[in-house]
Amino acid sequence: VQLQASGGGLVQAGGSLRLSCAASGLTFSRYNMGWFRQAPGKEREFVATITWSGSATTYKDSVKGRFTISRDNAKNTVYLQMNSLKPEDTAVYYCAARIRYDNGEYKYWGQGTQVTVSS
Repeated sequence: VQLQASGGGLVQAGGSLRLSCAASGLTFSRYNMGWFRQAPGKEREFVATITWSGSATTYKDSVKGRFTISRDNAKNTVYLQMNSLKPEDTAVYYCAARIRYDNGEYKYWGQGTQVTVSS
């Protein structure tokens, strides 16, 4: 199983980025997907999740209204559209996969993509 995250970069505060995570080696439509992030010196934290069908999403409170998670099961890809970025959004962003109907730990993780927001 491989999860390949991309789309990170350096952006000014108020700007936008779109992260992508391409999955291979698994039946993508059977997996709930999540985005997580880890800032320097901090623990990894949940950002957003989306169910296997795309019918339901959840967000960290601080990103609600600014970030949107979506998926394209035909392309085995999950996205994170990030708007109105703030310096505190700076982190390495990871995508992860968890089999549907399982509320345990996410089993598969991508390698991360760096997002840096300058003030």
